[in-house]
Amino acid sequence: MKRKLVLINPVNPARTGLTINKSSRFPPIGLGIVAALTPAHWDVELVDENWEPFVYRDADLVGITAFTASANRAYAIAAAYRGRGVPVVMGGIHASMRPAEAQRFVDAVVVGEAETVWPQVVADAEAGRLQPLYRGGWSDLAGAPVPRRDLFHPGYMFASVQTSRGCLLDCEFCSVTAFNGQRYRRRPPAEVLDELATIPQKYLFFVDDNIIGYGPASREQALALFRGLVERKLDKWWFCQASLNFADDEEVLHWAGRAGCQMVFLGLEAEEVDALAGVNKRLNLQRGVASYPQAFRRIHRAGIAVLGAFIFGLDGDTPDKLRRRAGYMIRQGVDVMQTTYLTPLPGTRLFDRLQAEGRLLYTDFPRDWDRYDMTEVVYRPDSMTPDELAQAMEACNRRLYARATRVRKAVQTLWATHNPTAAMFAWQSNVNYRRVALGG
Repeated sequence: MKRKLVLINPVNPARTGLTINKSSRFPPIGLGIVAALTPAHWDVELVDENWEPFVYRDADLVGITAFTASANRAYAIAAAYRGRGVPVVMGGIHASMRPAEAQRFVDAVVVGEAETVWPQVVADAEAGRLQPLYRGGWSDLAGAPVPRRDLFHPGYMFASVQTSRGCLLDCEFCSVTAFNGQRYRRRPPAEVLDELATIPQKYLFFVDDNIIGYGPASREQALALFRGLVERKLDKWWFCQASLNFADDEEVLHWAGRAGCQMVFLGLEAEEVDALAGVNKRLNLQRGVASYPQAFRRIHRAGIAVLGAFIFGLDGDTPDKLRRRAGYMIRQGVDVMQTTYLTPLPGTRLFDRLQAEGRLLYTDFPRDWDRYDMTEVVYRPDSMTPDELAQAMEACNRRLYARATRVRKAVQTLWATHNPTAAMFAWQSNVNYRRVALGG
């Protein structure tokens, strides 16, 4: 008789964020990879709270992942299994950043990337000798397993694909470097293209932190991927994340546009040098904020919309500065406007600094992790009160996501890109962000 592995993607029921929108939910690619690594003599089921609340199913082993804001939901689900004697393994970003905490609620914790340790975890579970901690290494991505997409809910509009891991930049507020390393690793373009050929969805999201990477070798691999999409006639519409250097190379932009790129997420964070310096946003500082408009124009010429992500509540921010930031987002060539509070997530240097300075407002962990979802002020700003920041953010969001602003942005996107699909992507994304920011 086969054994049963149940994989669980928990969602904080009180703070759904972008999962409130069907068009901005993305499959749990990490759990899909774990499923692909699991031996064939195990039956695997994936329970995804993006679509339905958890209901207990029988299992011989449970694997659960969680972002910080959903950690308590993960712990509650783990308790339901451990109370019946079923072992629970937890991985993902939060458990990797707080393994000692997670060990209080589960039987084993996987820190970091699972590929190098999951076969051992399964073998130990079969032998009844699970270890309390497994540390995954940063492996080469050639031959990386393809996620078990047959386990994902059929309602996902977008398929998630990963072509690289790691980031060289080490921004103060980001935990990517701690989780995936400060070395940039790429999958061979041919392997990515083979995977893309198996994906039925028209829409794709490349989950890489920077799809084009850094340096000449990464450039050539990105070009091979984009050209391959065209040459194989895969006919996908996609968006991706990148650093500001996405706009540097006209050839890369040309092929990205031809390959179906409709929108690129850029972490711009702020339009002032002092604010960028405070969080070690090195690449943006090197280019200078004056280079932003030129980068937007280059991207637009390739038929691609710009999703500009800005942080509110950086050190030195005041209500007046935030009003100016919102005005900048409206005036400049940002097609989609994302606003988030500066949020000190565990595992980041920002968290450690604000904790050391006594500026965290909520420190009853793990209970207070529910608040750390980027939609609430969870620290004491240095130049205004928490209430002043919250009030300024609400006022800015009402201005940014007003219908007139959204309509004007959509028209400007169509004019700048000459691409109706990119304009559609931009319009829907602003609608989604409005729902998250303003609740409707």
